[in-house]
Amino acid sequence: MKVLTANFVTCAIKACKASPASYPLHFRDAELEQSELDFQPDFIRNILPRIDWDALVVTAGELGFTSLTPTKPEGDAVTDELLRELHRFLLETQVMEGKMVCGNCGHEYRIKEGIANFLLPSHLGTYIYHFDICDGIIGNQTRGECHISGVENALKTITD
Repeated sequence: MKVLTANFVTCAIKACKASPASYPLHFRDAELEQSELDFQPDFIRNILPRIDWDALVVTAGELGFTSLTPTKPEGDAVTDELLRELHRFLLETQVMEGKMVCGNCGHEYRIKEGIANFLLPSHLGTYIYHFDICDGIIGNQTRGECHISGVENALKTITD
């Protein structure tokens, strides 16, 4: 999971949606891997306005990257050196193993082989989400079943 991705995800539990403590998710026991990529300064310049800088600084500190400034750089402060540093941290750094933990509820999202698992067990709200999807598509919530071709098995798997 690239570090950039972590800046755009939050806890999937419904009760955490309104809590500011649910973002950013906090890395624990993270195993990092660096992979060299071609430098893309334009991509970094274009993504910079979309990045939550405060969350990025927290994440960087948790992963051992302490060179980011506490305030978001703008204008002339966005130097080539900074773009390279951000490129290295956001795109070339991957969390291969570990956990992302919600600061509100403490739920742990495991990361295995670079992929974070955001599927929730049914007792944490997935079953309700299943009903919301079914209700929105077919207007029926009988016995927790949803009959939508192509989607039915995926939803059943999530709720089991």
